[in-house]
Amino acid sequence: MAETLVHEDLKQLELHTVTASTPPRKYVYQLVTPGSFEVERHFYPRVLNSQIHPTVRYFLGLSRERIVSRYCHTHPFVDANTLDEVLSYNPRYLRWAGCDLMHTTNNNNKKSMVIIETNTCPSGNKSTPLYEEMEEEGGYRVLLQRSFLPYLKKNDSTIPEGELAVVYDKNPMEASGYASALAGLTGECVHLVPFMENAKEETVKFENGVMYVKIPTGKWVPIRGALRYVTQRPWNRIPVNTRTIIMNPIIACLAGGRNKLVAAKAYDNYNVELMASGLEIRTPLTIRDVEFDQLETWVDKLGGFAAIKIPYSNAGQGVYTITSKGEFLRLRDELKQVKYQNFIVQSLISNHEWSSVYEGTRLFHMGTIPDKRGNIHVFDLRMMVSGSEDGFKVVGLYARRAKKPLSKQVEEGTNSWDMLGTNLSIKMEDGTFGSEPERLLLMDRRDFNSLGLGLDDLIDAYVQTVLAVVAIDRMAQFLMPNGVFNKHLLTSVDNDECLLGEILYDYQRNHSD
Repeated sequence: MAETLVHEDLKQLELHTVTASTPPRKYVYQLVTPGSFEVERHFYPRVLNSQIHPTVRYFLGLSRERIVSRYCHTHPFVDANTLDEVLSYNPRYLRWAGCDLMHTTNNNNKKSMVIIETNTCPSGNKSTPLYEEMEEEGGYRVLLQRSFLPYLKKNDSTIPEGELAVVYDKNPMEASGYASALAGLTGECVHLVPFMENAKEETVKFENGVMYVKIPTGKWVPIRGALRYVTQRPWNRIPVNTRTIIMNPIIACLAGGRNKLVAAKAYDNYNVELMASGLEIRTPLTIRDVEFDQLETWVDKLGGFAAIKIPYSNAGQGVYTITSKGEFLRLRDELKQVKYQNFIVQSLISNHEWSSVYEGTRLFHMGTIPDKRGNIHVFDLRMMVSGSEDGFKVVGLYARRAKKPLSKQVEEGTNSWDMLGTNLSIKMEDGTFGSEPERLLLMDRRDFNSLGLGLDDLIDAYVQTVLAVVAIDRMAQFLMPNGVFNKHLLTSVDNDECLLGEILYDYQRNHSD
């Protein structure tokens, strides 16, 4: 049985202890001490020197009542009571989420913010200018105070004895930021532990539902609460049911937070319930459960323009944009090697001259304001929210643009992803992730103006984000009757044998099979 840290352990861990003067280190174990938060470590340099745009600041300061009033004024067929209930929803599982949205219009000149995907444990804080310059921990502190610490306290009587940890497989800048902010809020040392897929050395393990982290002295330390920044198929190394409190729990990923296929079904289910209220989660046309042999048929039905997605990938991986027969044929061999049974096919949002057409409708990008050369870039908006008993609050906000400008025509041989892909993450040869922050667009006085967004667009994006998160949280509750994961219910919405074989069950497995 592992023991908590004692003085002798701390003395041996001096080389691994993070204080305010410690140089930053990546993907190594660190013991983070109270008072160690330094803004230079946890924000992009550009963010440190930026001032939040007045429109964004005004939006972030709006009360729920004012948002409901304004949204129902601009969407007169929406029921105000239902919208208020949605925005004040207290999530059970998905308490920390981020949605990627695109600013679109259609062939009837109707503008809207459209959900592309929802992520559990998303990035956001390192890219968000401070709302109050004196509150240097920004969204890190807000998320922990609103979502994690109350979650921990609520389960205080049932959680095991142990310490606190942040485990991660990417984004060490934000993961370490959460660890430093958590140490400051609790007055405890926090274990910051890399937890990589297919790692050579075990750093985290679970016994009887309890998380243990391995410190450099070789001791395994029990953890009572952990913030999870593990994003790459986390279900293959973290059990669905745990006694250790983890935010977010793995069920949030399986229910749609890292599972695009189930997310699409969660959105559809919730949209049926919302129909009478006038609310709707907006997404591109989505065809689910598409087998490899059906991909070409669906691309053809969409006019030769489509987005093909592996349901369980993220960070920009496993997404393919198709704009010609040649581009599909070039990607076919790569798609054929995918081990999962089912894909998602979505209508492609691009230029109005070459977007998908289905039943006479199409969506295309509004894009950035033209630059001095007349170039317009595709961008997406990331909105990160924190859920609590007080409903949802925006804690992070930024945009990302594509590498190349959007052209009016697409030529054979073009790599359309360069014009349409916006994710900043780059997977390195060693399995870690780098980034391309030069394509980051901040919510500051300079970058925000280039997006062409207004206050109502931000409110629309917020409403869409909350609707998507609520839909996934409700799906998670469906998959966890009586608080225990039911594999058969997951099979009813995602019968992919490869995925089911990857999932770690837990100490309650005999109750869930």
